[in-house]
Amino acid sequence: MRARAFDTRKFRNALGCFATGVCVVTTRSAEGRREGLTVNSFASVSLKPPLILWSLSRHAQCAPAFRDAKYFAVNVLAADQRDLSLRFARAGGDKYAGIEDLLCEGLGRVPLLRGAIARFECRNQFQNYGGDHVVLIGLVERFAHWSGAPLLYYRGRYRALG
Repeated sequence: MRARAFDTRKFRNALGCFATGVCVVTTRSAEGRREGLTVNSFASVSLKPPLILWSLSRHAQCAPAFRDAKYFAVNVLAADQRDLSLRFARAGGDKYAGIEDLLCEGLGRVPLLRGAIARFECRNQFQNYGGDHVVLIGLVERFAHWSGAPLLYYRGRYRALG
């Protein structure tokens, strides 16, 4: 009996049934260039030691910078930061142009986004390759959180609580 072809589109649609928060992960390359991208693949791993993870496409233009970075930050976006999510989701260009007033610096001079509802500054601890992605595990060295509603993503669209 012949196996049916795996339908990647249907698989992606099924994954989209899991509602997630939206984050922008930021770092600095070895040359000092600011890098960042939008992800929804963020999760906690451990409380002792404090570890988090996120995944990155092996083919992303910024993949080498994140693989080689000593530090990265996960900025959990607030409901009113949809435009930031879209900005950091696009490929190429200077994603930081025109938003200097929204930035501050964290560990390792990593750019941090003001207005996020949570932030995790991490040492790039472990990496593991899985399929077309690399899973980055960060040791949380500093974190903060603020009140506010999260930006959510569900079934291919941004959503709000309520």
